Amino acid sequence: MDRANLASSIEAASEALVSVLEAARTRQESPVSPTQVRVLSIINVRPDTNVNRLAELLDVVPSSASRLCDRLEAVGLLRRAADERDRREVRLVLTAAGAAVLRELRERRAQAVRSVLDRMPHRAQHDLLVALLAFGHASTQVQAESAEPRSA
Repeated sequence: MDRANLASSIEAASEALVSVLEAARTRQESPVSPTQVRVLSIINVRPDTNVNRLAELLDVVPSSASRLCDRLEAVGLLRRAADERDRREVRLVLTAAGAAVLRELRERRAQAVRSVLDRMPHRAQHDLLVALLAFGHASTQVQAESAEPRSA
């Protein structure tokens, strides 16, 4: 299979995983949209995030990122806090409720994935894990390279 067909086949196959994960989010009435989940996830793994950095990571304008944060702050899932190192900077911080939303979502997603894995042969489960770990590692490298400033 050539690379173009391989990429298309992987993209199509990944839809099943994405569908399982999204169904887990929507199965119970979720208090947050997929974009809001992404914001909470970014803030969770990048505790030094401010609105401008969040906008870069989401590839949106800062005012859109700020409005997303306003909505999450209004429902008590995040708060803005002065940076201890530079009081002019405002960091975005998950609240306990925001962390709980992510934890509950992770648990629902893990259960949904387990339900699918239970129907797969053990060897296929292992192969899937190895492939996804390799894909994640390569993806991290691509993202790091694309974030590097290009020299003129």
